[in-house]
Amino acid sequence: MPEQSSTPLVLDPAASDHHAEHQALRDRGPATRVDLLGLTVWSVTDPTLLKQLLTSTQVSKDGRAHWPAYADTVSTWPLALWIAVESMFTAYGGDHRRLRRMVAPALSARRVQDLRPTVETIVTTLLDDLEARPAGESVDLREHFAYPLPIAVLGRLMGIADSQLRGFRNVVDGVFDTTATTVQAAENTASLYKALDDLIAAKRAEPADDMTSLLIAARDHEGDGGGFTDGELRDTLLLMISAGYETTVNVIDQAVTALLTDPEQLSHLRAGRATWDDVVEETLRHEPALKHLPLRYALTDIALPDGRTIPRGEAILASYAAANRHPDWHGPTADRFDVTRLNKDHLAFGHGVHFCLGAPLARMEVATALRLLFTRFPDIELAVPAGELRTLPTAIGNGHRTLPVRPRRTTGEPAR
Repeated sequence: MPEQSSTPLVLDPAASDHHAEHQALRDRGPATRVDLLGLTVWSVTDPTLLKQLLTSTQVSKDGRAHWPAYADTVSTWPLALWIAVESMFTAYGGDHRRLRRMVAPALSARRVQDLRPTVETIVTTLLDDLEARPAGESVDLREHFAYPLPIAVLGRLMGIADSQLRGFRNVVDGVFDTTATTVQAAENTASLYKALDDLIAAKRAEPADDMTSLLIAARDHEGDGGGFTDGELRDTLLLMISAGYETTVNVIDQAVTALLTDPEQLSHLRAGRATWDDVVEETLRHEPALKHLPLRYALTDIALPDGRTIPRGEAILASYAAANRHPDWHGPTADRFDVTRLNKDHLAFGHGVHFCLGAPLARMEVATALRLLFTRFPDIELAVPAGELRTLPTAIGNGHRTLPVRPRRTTGEPAR
C-alpha cells in the first residue's frame, strides 16, 4: 500500500537528490500533497492519473479564473511568473484555443524542416570550435555546445540578434531558479519584461520574416478582436524563448551524460540496434528537461484511485520526471537508461491540449546535435568521474551545472 501522510512532503528547491525525492513521491500514492516553496499543492506522479488530469476539462491552467488562492499567492510566491503569465501556457478553454491557433503557424512542420540545414550548420560550427582546442583539454560541453545551439536557433527563428540573446539567457536562467527569493525573482522578471518590450519595439519598427514579427502582426492586424492583447503578446514571446532554449540544453546535457556513463548504450548505436531518435526519446523519458511544471487547478472535486480527493480549487503540480519512471508504466527497469527499450513513452512535452508546440523542433535539434557530436568525436569522454557532476539547483529544470568532457577525435568507429 502507498505510504500516505497528511503532512506535505517538502520539495527541495535545490533538488540535491531528485531521484530519491521522486521515489518518495511515488511511495505516497498516485498524488500527494507537497510543499513547493511554501505553497501546498498536489503532486501527481501516477502516469495514468496524470494523463487523465492533463486532458480533463475539469482541470484548468488559468489561475486568475479558477484558483481562489491566486491573488494572495502571486504577490509573494517566488515562482509567481509561472502562474501569472498571460499566454497559452496559462490559458483555458476558448482562450487557449485562440492563442494556440495564432502561435502554431510559427512552429509549423515546414518552418521546422526549413530550419534543419541551419541547425546542422550551427552544430558544425560549434564542433569546429571544439576541435580547435588543444588536444586533451577539458571543456564544459553544456556551456560551449548545449547552450549556444538552441540560443542560435532561437535567434534565427525569432529574428533576435546575438547580443540580445545573450541578455535573454541571463534572465531566462532566473525563471528556472527555485532558490531565488521573492525579491530576486521580481527583479529578474522586471529585467526580462524590459528585454521583451525592447524586442517588440524593434520588430514593430522593422518587421521581418521571423516568429517575432509574425506574432506582432497577429497582435496588430487581427480585425475580429481575436488577436493578442499586449500582455499576451509579450508573454507568448517569453514562452517561446524560455521553452525553446533551457529545455533543449538540458536534454542534450542529459543524453550526452547517459551515453558517456554507459558504453553499452553507445555500442547499440554503433551496431545499428538503436538510432539517435531512440536516444532522444529515452532521454526525454529517463531525464526529462523539466522535473515538475507549475501549476494546474481543480475545477471540481477530483476522486483519486486510492480513495482520497483533490478538493475543488486546489492547485496541482504535474510531476513529469517521477511519472516517467513509474514502475506501473515502464516496469522494474524504469530507472535504467536503455536506448533499445521498446516502450519509450513519456510526458516530457506534456499531454493533451497543452502538448508542447515546439516538440518537433526540440527533437530535431537534439538528434542533430548528438549525431554530429559523436560522429566528429567518437571517443569523447567525461573529464571527471560521473559522481562529481553536480545537478542544477532547481526543482523545475533538470540538468547539470557543468558537463566537463574531453572531445577526443581518435580512430574509433563513429556512431551512426
